[in-house]
Amino acid sequence: MPAAERPIMFGAPAPPGDLLPWEWAERRLVAARNYWIASTRPGGRPHCRPVWGVWLAGGFWFSTGSLARHNLAAVPEISVHLESGDEVVIVEGVAERVGGAERLGEFVVDYNAKYGWDMAPSLDGVADSSGASGPAYRVAPRVVFGWEPDMRAPTRWSFRP
Repeated sequence: MPAAERPIMFGAPAPPGDLLPWEWAERRLVAARNYWIASTRPGGRPHCRPVWGVWLAGGFWFSTGSLARHNLAAVPEISVHLESGDEVVIVEGVAERVGGAERLGEFVVDYNAKYGWDMAPSLDGVADSSGASGPAYRVAPRVVFGWEPDMRAPTRWSFRP
């Protein structure tokens, strides 16, 4: 279970008050359909893209054929956030490239069930029946931020490496 604390908001610690339970953020991470990833190009420019993915115990799993794969090879630091600007969940961590049918098994099963897709492990990541393929990643969270529309309980969860 991650440690919860008040985050720095707008340059100052959030006011004292209740913290959101980790289950609040995890429910939203599991239920989300679309996620935005933010990576950094080797030259330092930001790169954001929506992706499909699944939240499994301990991390966010996704695949992409976009420019992000080149960015993550050079700089594996990544932010993942949900679409809502009201019920916010932001994950910051490191994207680890994952291969092999055994390691990708749960991800592929959950992804296919969630999106009605036919993804399968491939030699270098995942592929579907159309021939589209790409690397697969697991984002191990370092910190996760969350807050509700009224921002009464902004919370920062810290994870151990």
